[in-house]
Amino acid sequence: MSALLIATNNRGKLAEFKLIFAGLPCSIVSPSDIGLNLEVTENGTTFEENAALKSVAFAVASGLLTLADDSGLEVEALWGEPGVLSARYAGENATDSERINFLLSKMKNIPDGKRQARFRSVIAITTPKDLHTEFCSGECHGIIIFEPKGENGFGYDPVFFLPQMGKTMAEIPKDIKNNISHRGTAARNAIPLLKNLLKLV
Repeated sequence: MSALLIATNNRGKLAEFKLIFAGLPCSIVSPSDIGLNLEVTENGTTFEENAALKSVAFAVASGLLTLADDSGLEVEALWGEPGVLSARYAGENATDSERINFLLSKMKNIPDGKRQARFRSVIAITTPKDLHTEFCSGECHGIIIFEPKGENGFGYDPVFFLPQMGKTMAEIPKDIKNNISHRGTAARNAIPLLKNLLKLV
């Protein structure tokens, strides 16, 4: 059976991808599963550039069909921040809590009705032989609330309120989150592409 490398060691992302890709005719592996320790500098200015940097580098290093994603939060009132800097918004080694607190401090004077935001995810899939890369994307729209709620999820999920659900992303079960999240949408959009590519590797 062929393998699909998910180019991340983020346990939350890996769990989401493994759940969504469970029906694919391949094994889903992470870099740590195959003993690959690779750091890729994400210095792109767009989600597409960063996702491609990772998928190409890991495809070269592993020789496997590789999927990488770059995703983040874009807040309208902050002119799209934190965007591609979402993971490093409060500093390189900040925790999720520190990132959330930093975001909320920047939004403390932004009133209800002006706190719209969206999560965006771009997936890059790279074939190992020719390093051809294709992209899929997804979005999820919501509102940034004033304090965290919920224990599920990761990243900015506890302050990302979904009006249609009446809950934050961190208050809903994983299976529901995968049905509506930006990464879940991008991953489902990638399934037909992955099925075709797996026939070629």
